[in-house]
Amino acid sequence: MTVYVDDAVWPWRGRRWAHLMADTLDELHAFAQQLGLPRRAFQDKRSGAHYDVDTELRERAIALGATAISRHRDRELVRAVIANAKAQGRGERP
Repeated sequence: MTVYVDDAVWPWRGRRWAHLMADTLDELHAFAQQLGLPRRAFQDKRSGAHYDVDTELRERAIALGATAISRHRDRELVRAVIANAKAQGRGERP
């Protein structure tokens, strides 16, 4: 099982943000807890099951073992991870 963090490219409130996703929701929530993210920060709507992390938290996530994925270099993997996150958000996967 793996936790992924994509590129921090989404601008919001003066910072750049990335998505923290995982193979399973249990793994995602456990990892987010390690980063100090509250459960209320979890998002599972149209963009799929994820937590938003800023650049600093993205670096901490990578240091803790998250796999960095790039929309430019890892296109097929990113598509698969996002498809899984969307299925999780719809309740189709654990």
